[in-house]
Amino acid sequence: MAWASTMPKLCSTLKKATSVRPYIISLVVGLLVGIIYAGLRVKSPAPPAIALVGLLGMLIGESVFPLIKDRLFPPAEPARIEKQELNRFK
Repeated sequence: MAWASTMPKLCSTLKKATSVRPYIISLVVGLLVGIIYAGLRVKSPAPPAIALVGLLGMLIGESVFPLIKDRLFPPAEPARIEKQELNRFK
């Protein structure tokens, strides 16, 4: 019953971390489905672990590429137009 006292703390922490909530929900549901599959002795349709590691690499590469690109080729600053130049076109 010790876990029951930590539930309110966990719930308040999850409310603060709203961007992480979908991932936690997905993990918990996946664990529950895995337990059900194990209980029914059914083979999971999930891909092998090596494929999941490859997917993780793809996600990391997808998020790292923009960082590297911005470091090597910083975005150009927008051109500044002085107020005097704008009045010239009126």
